[in-house]
Amino acid sequence: GGEGRQGKGLEVKGVKLEYEKDGWSRCLDADGKGFRWFLSQTSETRTRNSVSEKFQIGSYAVVRSMNYDGSGEVPGQSASSVMSHGATLDLRPAADVTASCMVPRPAHSEGRGPLYNQADIAKTVALNFSAKLDWFRAATLELRTPWEDEHTFLFVRRSHLIEDSLKAVMTLERSQLRNMWRFEFIGEPGIDAGGVAREWFQLVTEQLFHPDFGLWQYSSVNQMCMQINAASGYANPQHLTYFRFLGRVLGKALFDGQLVACHMIRHLYKHLLGWPLMFDDIEMIDDEVHRSIKQMIEYEGDIEDLCLDFTVTEDFMGESKVVDLVEGGEEKDVTNENLKLFVEESIKYRVCTRVQEQLRELLVGFYEVVPEALLLVFDFQELELVMCGMPEIEMDDWKRNTEYLGQYESKREEHWVCEWFWEVVDEFSEELKARLLQFVTGTSGVPAQGFAYLQGNDGNIRKFCINSISVETSLFPRAHTCFNRIDLPLYRTKQQLKDKLTLAVQMEATGFDID
Repeated sequence: GGEGRQGKGLEVKGVKLEYEKDGWSRCLDADGKGFRWFLSQTSETRTRNSVSEKFQIGSYAVVRSMNYDGSGEVPGQSASSVMSHGATLDLRPAADVTASCMVPRPAHSEGRGPLYNQADIAKTVALNFSAKLDWFRAATLELRTPWEDEHTFLFVRRSHLIEDSLKAVMTLERSQLRNMWRFEFIGEPGIDAGGVAREWFQLVTEQLFHPDFGLWQYSSVNQMCMQINAASGYANPQHLTYFRFLGRVLGKALFDGQLVACHMIRHLYKHLLGWPLMFDDIEMIDDEVHRSIKQMIEYEGDIEDLCLDFTVTEDFMGESKVVDLVEGGEEKDVTNENLKLFVEESIKYRVCTRVQEQLRELLVGFYEVVPEALLLVFDFQELELVMCGMPEIEMDDWKRNTEYLGQYESKREEHWVCEWFWEVVDEFSEELKARLLQFVTGTSGVPAQGFAYLQGNDGNIRKFCINSISVETSLFPRAHTCFNRIDLPLYRTKQQLKDKLTLAVQMEATGFDID
């Protein structure tokens, strides 16, 4: 993606509003100290046509808002002791949330004022992915405590890896999280020149994300992605400490340029970045819920006929539990008049409230290491690539395990459009290949056994699939992450396919609009 958004700057600007998955962009707020989200008008009209005339579900979005200790202080400023640091997490309308772009200067750094401000962030956002990554790496080096000032040794037993690591990491002061860490597995010779650290991050994240540990479960849509287990407290009474610990580990991995073992479900990367969460984010969390709400929105009759109230029924470890979406939800019937409220509360519940405590601890731990403002330069797909690394994509394996539908079914990869598609993808950079995977499957993760093992939402194998649609239906390719399917228009020329596909995978994430 060398040229990525830069080289195509003019072209991207021209189509940006026409093809914007979410329709949200960022701009500097009035006093120039932070970024806020705004909705472009074109996306409002488009979503109205696509889902329903009743109300614009596509224009409803919430952003998580973190408040620390009532003082509004971002973690990492002071070295106060470990768990004293409380925070509240709530959801607010996307347009009401401003993200600060000041990165405070660390104590060891000479100079005055913030280390980075909104001008630095705005300039970096416009760069391509590898240039952003270089900037981010340089920024974390400036924030890192010099070895001669202070550094930290962590000693753990391989046989008690999680227990020892939890104790070691959670007893550190917040200021020590940006020290250089050196690891030693007790009883094993080995100087940590980086290899031991790499192994530690890999093993700890592998174990914490494993469904058997009880904190996480597979996403209902894609077995390559993990989502927070709403019943984690039943599985592990100490679960909130573990989520804070994991937040620190993920933050430290990002800070130190280490990779982690697991891919999270897409909306969690949005939470880390403070991006808008919308109705379509529910699909990857629970596609059945997404489908049933969509049917309600499109229902022509009187909603009261469906006999629904403002509750959801949850299954916690085999036990059914009714949860109110609003106060007194059991007493409140869903009607045509309050359907909008019901849908909005359902979105909030699915993307946050259901796992609010766990999510809060994960975010607090993460931001104790990485200043939130530094993350503003990435979109949610880039963040997944930075944290999990570029996938190793075997093109032959990918082609071999692709299915074809519609007009592509009979000739398969020999249909002229499919031939062009694979020629174009072959020429893609590693980053663009990864973004194409994210666009179609919801994650850059490839199963260890290869593309033959891509799983859909029901746990059954659902291979990568290319379906034909007319150019009149859509000028751009469309993705159905539930089915690992891309709808590829019957383009007239290879150049047209290349332009539209490249834009589609790059514009999947709404970026900043900074004039």
